[in-house]
Amino acid sequence: MISPNSMVTPDQLVRVVQTMAPEINVKETCYGCLAESDAKTMAAVMKKVREQYGNEVFSKVRGYPVGDPRRCRAQHGTRPGFAQLEAEWETLPLIQSALDAIDAGDTAYVAPVEKKPLPVKDLKQISEAYR
Repeated sequence: MISPNSMVTPDQLVRVVQTMAPEINVKETCYGCLAESDAKTMAAVMKKVREQYGNEVFSKVRGYPVGDPRRCRAQHGTRPGFAQLEAEWETLPLIQSALDAIDAGDTAYVAPVEKKPLPVKDLKQISEAYR
C-alpha cells in the first residue's frame, strides 16, 4: 500500500516489483499492488522495496491469493476488507512522518499528559464561581 504522501504511483510500484524477482505474481490495485510468491522471494522483494521507497510503501499479508474469485471484483467477488484498507490508508501519512523522524534521528518523544477525571468538589467550585 502506497502512502498518500508518496509520489510513487501504483503503476510505477508494480513495474519495479515485477523486475525484482522472475517468479513473482504482481497485480496493480488502486492503493498499490498485490504481490505473491514463496516466502523467501517475498522477504527479498519486501527488503528491496523498503530500501528503494523507505517509508512510502507499506506491506500487509493478504488472506487470499491474487485473482481469487471470492475477492476479485473482476469476477464479481466481494470487498469486505476495503473499508479497513481505506481507514489504514488514511493513517499512513502520520505513520510515514513518524518513521521518517525516527530515521532522521529524532528520538525525542513526549508522552501525552495523563488526564484524570475532575473531582466533583472542584467542578462544583468552578460552576459556583461563574454564577
